[in-house]
Amino acid sequence: MHSTTGAPPGQGAAIRARGLGVKGPRGWAFRGVDIDALPGSLVAVQGPSGSGRTCLLLALTGRMRTGEGSAEVGGLSLPRQMAAVRRISALAHVPGVAELDASLTVDEHLHERALLQLRFGGSPLALLRSRTERAARTAARIDAAVTAAGLDLSALPKGGRTPVRELERLAALRLSLALALIGTPRLIAVDDTDLKLSDAERAQAWALLRSVADTGTTVLAVCSEAPEGALVVRTDGTDETKGAAHAFAETGRA
Repeated sequence: MHSTTGAPPGQGAAIRARGLGVKGPRGWAFRGVDIDALPGSLVAVQGPSGSGRTCLLLALTGRMRTGEGSAEVGGLSLPRQMAAVRRISALAHVPGVAELDASLTVDEHLHERALLQLRFGGSPLALLRSRTERAARTAARIDAAVTAAGLDLSALPKGGRTPVRELERLAALRLSLALALIGTPRLIAVDDTDLKLSDAERAQAWALLRSVADTGTTVLAVCSEAPEGALVVRTDGTDETKGAAHAFAETGRA
């Protein structure tokens, strides 16, 4: 369970881990993970289903407490500074923790996230601005995130009014990424990146995540097969690490 090294520097969060492990009520979800990732890296978390990939992703974003080893994300230590790590990270699609609401439209998702970011994630002084200025800043934030995620609203069946349940898998992934980017995080984590994607769609998804990493944001992406050039972290799913599902079930909603 070791990573390779060699991503370009950026403004995102560096990740360093030594012998990292998470233990659930029925055993280890994963253990013995070492990582050295520079800011702006594209990190592919690869391994079979049930091997603790999602638990590792949640641990490195401060959403699951580690049980052994040491880790730092953006200079913040885990598990001691989990809350601080959560403030600099975002989840872009983690089933059971951070999911799209199938009943909402694309526009509703985007505006809801932007308003939550304005209310809880930004400076309190932002709330003192005029309604017109707040609306303009919110629209600009949404436009920037949508553009960075490569989400073409005009190409959707009903534009921004398209319900999430009508989105193709790749479009839904783009929307999830746009929602994460609204908060301008230093680290973004994506689960099941290549699930149910064709080869062509998989290539588009990785190109998208690489483009986000190239802007300086560190990207953690769970996958079944890592793309060429990514920094790879592998989870083995050995006899010693059979508790991933139970550990995940014990995790609080992020």
